[in-house]
Amino acid sequence: MVTLTTETIIDTILRREGWPRYTDRSSDRGGPTKGGITLETLTSWRKRPVIAADVAALDEAEVRAIYRVRYIEEPGFASITDDVLRALVIDSGVNHGTGRASTWLQDAVNDVAGRPLLKVDGAVGPKTLAAVNGADAAELWRSVFASRMRFYGQIITGDARKRGRTEDDALNAAGWLNRLAEFIEV
Repeated sequence: MVTLTTETIIDTILRREGWPRYTDRSSDRGGPTKGGITLETLTSWRKRPVIAADVAALDEAEVRAIYRVRYIEEPGFASITDDVLRALVIDSGVNHGTGRASTWLQDAVNDVAGRPLLKVDGAVGPKTLAAVNGADAAELWRSVFASRMRFYGQIITGDARKRGRTEDDALNAAGWLNRLAEFIEV
């Protein structure tokens, strides 16, 4: 089994995000983006306004630092002991926000336990980490994965509705992905 270190997780995220490509497509909710780092993220990171050219000029060292601090250390994901679960939660935080990824993780603990062990508040602290690290990591992974799958369906279906696409198959995406998610959760 391969050990997924913080650096290997960041390597994978950069590959998925198309590093070092810069994009600024109107269809991309993030706007100007390089290596998955958006204008909004860079502004927050640098604590001052930035422009699209600043995003385009990002270097890999700064992008890695942003991922390490904002998406791994600050939200508490570095303390998830199971490598595969940690990688999924970090990637979920990158793609959907760390608060949402934290909520999915807390919901997963409650689902796996069959009762509410945790307050679902989107903050991964010592109580959440103890519950996560004491639970069956594979079951938590399936639950977080299913939540993420359902969310993608909601995004696709919502976008189709906004465009007024009444005959678009995208309107069925949420239902299809909900159905598929049930097989992962078994």
